[in-house]
Amino acid sequence: MKTWIKIVLVTVLAGLIFTLWFFSLRKEQNRNLISPIVTVHVDGADALLNENELLDRIVSSRWFIENQKVESFKIKSIEEGIRRMEEVRDVSVYRLIGGQWKIDVWLRKPIARIFKSNGKSFYLDSEGATITKTNLHTANVLVFSGEITEPIKGQNAKEIINNDSLKNIRKLDEIYRISNYVCNDPMLHPLIGQVYLEKNGDFVLIPIIGDLKIIFGSAYSDDQVKDKFTRLKIFFKEGLPYEGWDKYSEINLIYNGQVVCRKRRKDE
Repeated sequence: MKTWIKIVLVTVLAGLIFTLWFFSLRKEQNRNLISPIVTVHVDGADALLNENELLDRIVSSRWFIENQKVESFKIKSIEEGIRRMEEVRDVSVYRLIGGQWKIDVWLRKPIARIFKSNGKSFYLDSEGATITKTNLHTANVLVFSGEITEPIKGQNAKEIINNDSLKNIRKLDEIYRISNYVCNDPMLHPLIGQVYLEKNGDFVLIPIIGDLKIIFGSAYSDDQVKDKFTRLKIFFKEGLPYEGWDKYSEINLIYNGQVVCRKRRKDE
């Protein structure tokens, strides 16, 4: 076959392929979008958002409307909108053929609930971000209360930790250190239920069982928190099994290298 015939055939074939592709694309662009397939990925047992709630937010924000054409579909705008939701850690939105599209959302993992002194409450997640409390979901996490008056909404504990001008006057970073340690410790997680912040800045831990309080003091660094909890766990393992939970009314971890206990009076 002559070269010029080959060139003509290849050109015609390429033209046919381009034409088919063009009309297929136009047909796809003119399709109506259908409701998305939404998958919410949860790290742990507590989900602060579910598939139906996410879809309701998308519709109410008019990121997706009934009979919307594929050509008006803006993936990046939808991703950015979902990523701005406080409960969301990451999101991926992508389109399938036939007017179908999918949303994968990865949620933040709450590790503490913070009650401010004015009654408002927030969640703190495993990456230090704060999440506004909703009435739709409740997470079974460590509870902080007491003299907590500083701004919480929209704050991030890790940003405070990395800012020398903030970490000496804020408590959110200390709350994060305590809750992050307890949340990831298989022994302490089922034992410690509440933490109270005193006026003097000391944190007081309240165990779920027993009638005692644990004076934890400050949590200025990861090393300090680890040292205090290590001493506490040793005492739990070696002291309490022989003495019992009812023998002491107070355990004090403030003093370096020590666990100071106050015995319960007979009238307590």
